[in-house]
Amino acid sequence: MDDLVTNAENTWCPGCGNFGIFNAFKKAVRILEERGVGLDRIVVTAGIGCHGKILDYLKISGFYSLHGRALATAQGIKIANPDLKVIAFVGDGDALGEGIAHLIFAAKRNADITVIVHDNGVYGLTTGQYTPTSKKGYKGPSTPGGSVEEPLNPITLMLEAGATFVARGYSARLDQLADLIVQAVEHEGFSFIDVLQPCVSYNDTYRDYNQAVVNLPAVIENRETAAQLARTTDRIQTGVFFRASKPVYHKELLGGRNPGTDRSARSARQKNVNALISK
Repeated sequence: MDDLVTNAENTWCPGCGNFGIFNAFKKAVRILEERGVGLDRIVVTAGIGCHGKILDYLKISGFYSLHGRALATAQGIKIANPDLKVIAFVGDGDALGEGIAHLIFAAKRNADITVIVHDNGVYGLTTGQYTPTSKKGYKGPSTPGGSVEEPLNPITLMLEAGATFVARGYSARLDQLADLIVQAVEHEGFSFIDVLQPCVSYNDTYRDYNQAVVNLPAVIENRETAAQLARTTDRIQTGVFFRASKPVYHKELLGGRNPGTDRSARSARQKNVNALISK
């Protein structure tokens, strides 16, 4: 019996890349536990989409957000209790469409959270509309003649926004993806993993990825070099593109204070509230 899995019926399509992310994350959690990060310190959030169902299947504390708002929720949790390891599961349409402002500003301020993008280049839950990462020419219900837009590059976007840990994984390579998740959670600062995730129903990219995905030879410590590699199209690089050390948002904002534990007793808080009301 896997104590990380709930009894909820799994409704992902057979063969969906979400299964790879799910299993890689479970493996990463076990590694983190061995390194002293207990389940009581791990909190997950998610937006709306096929990716968000992962909260139904994981027996870990979590919070469903609105579409595109998982990062706002994740940052609020981290500020409220900096001792927690906060992981946000988001979709490419969810985070790079409706939620792109939250994504950019979380990277800019170096919020100490981990963002895992289920990047399948399609709105799978609503039957195949194109997203910000869909290839030009993608045909779906909203673009029957093919999308005329160039796709966003999540890696270069995050490098430009100031993310201090930027990586790409592939849902069919579980061991590498689990290792990337562990590194991201352990990194102090904004960690971003773009996960190539085939949608077998509306955008089955397994064959393309299996032929094109290669591992980065080493971690790059220069943003420009990392961006150049992220732009290559003949071979799709996976691994850690960039890692850097920088002060994190909650420490700059709060110093060493933890609002979740360093607070007055309930009676004292009620007294203050009553004093404000009586004025």
